Amino acid sequence: MRLDIAYDGTDFIGWAKQPGLRTVQGVLEESLSKVYREPVQLTVAGRTDAGVHAEGQVAHFDTAATFDGPALVHRMAKFLPRDVRIKNARVAPPEFDARFSAVRRHYAYRLTTAPYGADPLSARGVVPCRSTVDLAAMRAASEKLLGLHNFAAFCRRREGATTVRELQRFDWERDGDLLIARVSADAFCWSMVRSLVGAVLAAGEGRRTPEWVGALLKETERSSSVTVAPAHGLSLIAVDYPADADLAARNAETREMRTVPTGDAGCCGS
Repeated sequence: MRLDIAYDGTDFIGWAKQPGLRTVQGVLEESLSKVYREPVQLTVAGRTDAGVHAEGQVAHFDTAATFDGPALVHRMAKFLPRDVRIKNARVAPPEFDARFSAVRRHYAYRLTTAPYGADPLSARGVVPCRSTVDLAAMRAASEKLLGLHNFAAFCRRREGATTVRELQRFDWERDGDLLIARVSADAFCWSMVRSLVGAVLAAGEGRRTPEWVGALLKETERSSSVTVAPAHGLSLIAVDYPADADLAARNAETREMRTVPTGDAGCCGS
């Protein structure tokens, strides 16, 4: 079963289940296990950290039980707390894997330049910043990070995990006082999006230059000079998957350890 999920991450200690703590995975698995009357274990497209939201998270689980999608969505609405919802459910092909089949993940980060800060009705998902922030500098800094690079400077390192990623989109749009970063990649490493936003915001506030942001790609370890942006401004918007016939090939490709091609400005892949 494939599930499309939304949640307000404010009161969760992230996605991943942890003993004695309130997590999105824990709440969903507990409720689904009651509905199916069997243990349910979810595989997710991307584990979000504490305080991070999702509008288009994707997860799957395996079951031999029968339950049509619309009926499951309706029933789960009665079981789940109001800060998490299953928006859609359907039977997926046997090769579908929410994590390894994904070809692209899309995030949004929301800032406000309003002099009074975030509006009370959106404060759980919008971060205040300086009203004088230079959007042109932020766009210039973001553009320097696009492409296939080793993003070690922006990632909390996990043992045995690569920090090579292909950043396919990183741009900004303005809607009145609201600034929205649109960030897309084939995958992200731990805390990468918030670190990218934090580095670019430093350029927008005049504390750094766009050239400094681009030079971070030469570093091979996490940079202590990069300030991680607050969690509550970040939301997972959507996850892209290939056609059903291409799922198995994508699963195999994703499991391969990647490196940056020789000669790339951001080389130092692992």
